[in-house]
Amino acid sequence: MPQEPVRLPASVTFASAPQVLADASRALAGRACEVDLGGCLEFDSSLIGVLLELSRQASAAGTVPCRFLAPSANLRKLALLYGVDELLFVHRD
Repeated sequence: MPQEPVRLPASVTFASAPQVLADASRALAGRACEVDLGGCLEFDSSLIGVLLELSRQASAAGTVPCRFLAPSANLRKLALLYGVDELLFVHRD
């Protein structure tokens, strides 16, 4: 039976990013990296860092590719600004 994607919280900012990363890493341990971003309403560039680290962890664990589902238009724009949009979102949702 397929597992539900890990859902990130509504707010991911500099202050909360370390805990969000720790929680997501723990939830994804030993399973495919599939993360629901649909509920992320308030975020800063720290969210990009969290996603990149989750991708790195998935690669190290051999569970690539990491799929990031339902990113908002603003998150896609932020990823484009940082030059990582193709790395995170192309053909992933």
